[in-house]
Amino acid sequence: MILAVCVVHALRPDAGPVGVTAIDKRAVAGPVRVGPYGLRADVQADRVFHGGTAQALYAYGQDDADHWARELRRELAPGWFGENLRVAGLDPNAARVGERWRVGADVVLEVTGPREPCSTFARWVGGADEQGWVRRFRDAGRVGAYLRVVSRGSVQAGDPVVVEPAAPGAPTVLEVLRG
Repeated sequence: MILAVCVVHALRPDAGPVGVTAIDKRAVAGPVRVGPYGLRADVQADRVFHGGTAQALYAYGQDDADHWARELRRELAPGWFGENLRVAGLDPNAARVGERWRVGADVVLEVTGPREPCSTFARWVGGADEQGWVRRFRDAGRVGAYLRVVSRGSVQAGDPVVVEPAAPGAPTVLEVLRG
């Protein structure tokens, strides 16, 4: 199930090559349109490394968010990881590349691979306060999944997610990450 749908709250200055980041995402109420580049009202500040149609949406599991909330000793609201969809009842890390998620009435999403944590994410999390964050996040195998939009429509919190299996032998998001 979709627990929260999150879009960019504000573009933030960033020391990376683009100069800004759209990682600051927050949950919104009501239905949000989904198009080939993701959610309406969202931004992909860096489509080369963090976006495009193969990374139109980023899904993160509530179980993983709860794990990091305990580890970091702070509340991690939906959107904190830069995710567009906070989900429950399915594990994005165990999703198989190519499996499809039917969300709500019309939307079909396809799992394309893992999120690769980066220095922008490390700066967002706390920089010097969380030394080795990128490696720690990656090594924990709790990175979430990128999704491509197969069929457009609208999504909102509370929408069910029905998983259609990938081709036999397709790797999981975690297997691709650890590749």
